[in-house]
Amino acid sequence: MVPLGSEGYWLVRLLFERGLAVIYLFAFIVALKQFRPLAGEDGLLPIDEYAEGVEFGERPSLFQLLPDDRFIGAAAWTGVVLSSLALVGVPYWLPEPYPVVASMALWGAMWALYLSFVNAGRVFYGYGWESMLLETGFLAIFLGAGETAPPTVVLLLISWVLFRNMFGAGLIKIRGDDCWRELRCMDYHYETQPIPNPLSWFAHRLPDRFHRVEVLGNHVVELAIPFLYFAPQPYATVGGVATIGFQLWLMTTGNFAWLNALTIVQATATFGDGTLSVLPGVSAPAAAPTPLYLEALALLVAAVILVLSVPPTRNMLSPGQVMNTSFDPIHLVKSYGAFGSVTRERYQLVIEGTREPNPGEDDWEAYDLKGQPVDPAERPPQWAPYHLRLDWQLWFAAMRSRPGPRQRWLLALLAKLLEGDRETESLLAATPFEESPERIRVLRYRYRFTTREERTETGRWWSRERVGTYVPASTREELGSSRRIRLR
Repeated sequence: MVPLGSEGYWLVRLLFERGLAVIYLFAFIVALKQFRPLAGEDGLLPIDEYAEGVEFGERPSLFQLLPDDRFIGAAAWTGVVLSSLALVGVPYWLPEPYPVVASMALWGAMWALYLSFVNAGRVFYGYGWESMLLETGFLAIFLGAGETAPPTVVLLLISWVLFRNMFGAGLIKIRGDDCWRELRCMDYHYETQPIPNPLSWFAHRLPDRFHRVEVLGNHVVELAIPFLYFAPQPYATVGGVATIGFQLWLMTTGNFAWLNALTIVQATATFGDGTLSVLPGVSAPAAAPTPLYLEALALLVAAVILVLSVPPTRNMLSPGQVMNTSFDPIHLVKSYGAFGSVTRERYQLVIEGTREPNPGEDDWEAYDLKGQPVDPAERPPQWAPYHLRLDWQLWFAAMRSRPGPRQRWLLALLAKLLEGDRETESLLAATPFEESPERIRVLRYRYRFTTREERTETGRWWSRERVGTYVPASTREELGSSRRIRLR
């Protein structure tokens, strides 16, 4: 056994930083493509509402100081450039002693920029992996670069994020839904998950016995394996490899944005250079000692994280555990947990428009979404680690039979589609209209995967039945009137 902290971590840092840079790159590209139509000046949730309605100390963001689309675009492009520089390892190109300072500035700037998007993005950025990226990205600031070794305590802190990520998810499953305790949740998961991918249908149709073993394996990986992250080598590596294998399976059977990819990146912190050196063509250099000032900063950060970890740990261990809960405005330490309950049926919103003033049922045409199923014959697409923010919110919205206050963005979406707004339409896969429609409506369906026999006969991946009208047929004027549309 190799005692914790007694081997080098230069290669581990290199692997971790490259992986984290890829995640940041995806995150900033998503911000570049989607933030303005979702939460910009003329977005579904206009940024002025955030800038004027929230104190800076409550949800700090650069966009509170300058709520401007051009500045939002510049910030997103800056993030793309910075994450690309981190990906190719620019700080490592510099002569000593500049790599450490350059690395801290680079990772610090990315963290501050992405914090601005998360805090200003509101419901469209209200996902656990946003805080997880910020928490992990903050720790990356203190890893150093160049010839010097990284502070071991920072890698331990990354493992602590990973532990809360995995163990929190395991606890909330055991507490949250009988099907996890009965080993039956995977009977439903692949069909009802937010955005199925091309392999989800096949995974759903695996034998029931396989699904029971899946759930049991899930409990082992999330409730037992995390304690290995802090064990001596090679046990810590065993824990990391088991976690990576588990996340790879989730990545191949669903679209969970960068949750799984980020967890894999975190799991590399459980390795040591000795582990990576067994790979062909890989050897660990003789790293110089960690600078004293960096060690001191790392210990200070560890002390702060330790204090801030008390409320999230209490939440995680509490019988009333709440998943994905933040305890500070800059997302330094959070309590995680995913899929505490699994829906048994998949409800889906289908947006339709028509150019007819008095339409019949045959006069309506559906807008195609990028990730959510609309056409039953269309195979589920692969998008992760790219994040389809509108599609995720539509999945949440479909759980209700009518839109509520948290879905007020949906009425704004419909109004902009009636206007033929091109930026809003860019959030969709396709619009059936060259000119804006006269009326629009939202129907609610129940979708299920076809059986093997049904798919052989029809070629369809889905079967669906209409269960209600989510938003009745409306013009622009009617959408703006509370007489016809009520949020409840």
